[in-house]
Amino acid sequence: MNRLPHLLATIAVVSCATSLRAENWPQWRGPRLDGTSVDAAPPTRWSGTENITWKTTLPGSGHASPIVWGDRVFTVSADDATNDRLLICLDRGTGAIVWKSVVLTAPPEAIHRLNTHASSTPATDGERVFTTFLDKDQVIIAAHDFSGKPLWLKRPGRFSSVHGFCSSPIVHGDKVIVNCDHDGDGYIVALARTDGRELWRIERPNKTRSYCVPLIRTVAGRTQMVLSGSKCVASYDPETGKLLWMMDGPTEQFVASLVFNEKAGLFFLTGGFPQHHILAIRPDGQGNVTESAIAWRTNKGAAYVPSPVAEGDWCLVVSDSGVGHCFAAATGEIAWQERLGEEHASLIAAAGMVYFLNDNGTMNIVRPGAKFDRVAQNELGERTFASPAFSDGQIFIRGETSLYCIGARK
Repeated sequence: MNRLPHLLATIAVVSCATSLRAENWPQWRGPRLDGTSVDAAPPTRWSGTENITWKTTLPGSGHASPIVWGDRVFTVSADDATNDRLLICLDRGTGAIVWKSVVLTAPPEAIHRLNTHASSTPATDGERVFTTFLDKDQVIIAAHDFSGKPLWLKRPGRFSSVHGFCSSPIVHGDKVIVNCDHDGDGYIVALARTDGRELWRIERPNKTRSYCVPLIRTVAGRTQMVLSGSKCVASYDPETGKLLWMMDGPTEQFVASLVFNEKAGLFFLTGGFPQHHILAIRPDGQGNVTESAIAWRTNKGAAYVPSPVAEGDWCLVVSDSGVGHCFAAATGEIAWQERLGEEHASLIAAAGMVYFLNDNGTMNIVRPGAKFDRVAQNELGERTFASPAFSDGQIFIRGETSLYCIGARK
């Protein structure tokens, strides 16, 4: 009996299952833009010295998250001594800095005391790394290859905000998309990944600063790019920039991105300033849906900066002041609330758990459910504002001065 076909089929099945469990973390909040990881067994125990695979001191400063592709880790930083904005590539296995590339040299813009001049997380398509910075009052979108060579640099328009800049690029198909809501003629722009050609541009309403990265989902029979900002919540076709639906308000400014809860079939929003809201929004509207789209709402537990996460029947959020809430996604009923520490990093869900990283470097790992269930609490020993990245059994956390790799690669 020829066992070769059976053996090859078995290998194919095992390889497929393995690939489904191992994924890159190519942009803000990961491959699905929502802070969810498919890792089956991410680390749950570490300290400043325990279970640390490597720790690397980064040049300059920044709050941008790391991204991961294969054997490479990328992040950005600002060198205040030289006014350089840097793209940094590290070896995933050792943490050694492979190269640094100067994307831009420009005087530092005015920023909020909790912001930096390198707060925009880069994105990659596996061949190029895309970065965004501010050059005085001009947005810069740039592409480099994996050796650090500059490929193109574009200036899509102005940007004005007393809080500075932190608009992260995202990759969708052949496009790099950047949201540039600001105190002026706001816009969202899509550029071609290969050469930076402008493919479409959305003129945004209301001329009000916000800093939300769009979420892209295929729901209600269409692919939607959804974001809050500039006094509204809006859904666009990411292929063309065409408006699908829009909801007025519920407040002026937003930082946190939306997520989508698959079980409830609802978008989940938290924000903003000056009023605080949490909304569950139906995805199937057309035109102005202000009066029809809201499935439930509350102002309890709302976050301005940290983005929420959806996990199973639940949506979880942590307020900037550090109180975590777990909501039943379908109804908005509060299952529990718990003080977890002042927090600006966004939440991550992996292996049925949710990771809350507070500003003091404490990671609370919680299992969502009707009662508060803390799986672990880990102290890194360094201040942390950037959201972590999860890939192939490892967690990458950026502190004030260092980048950490936690756990062994599967």
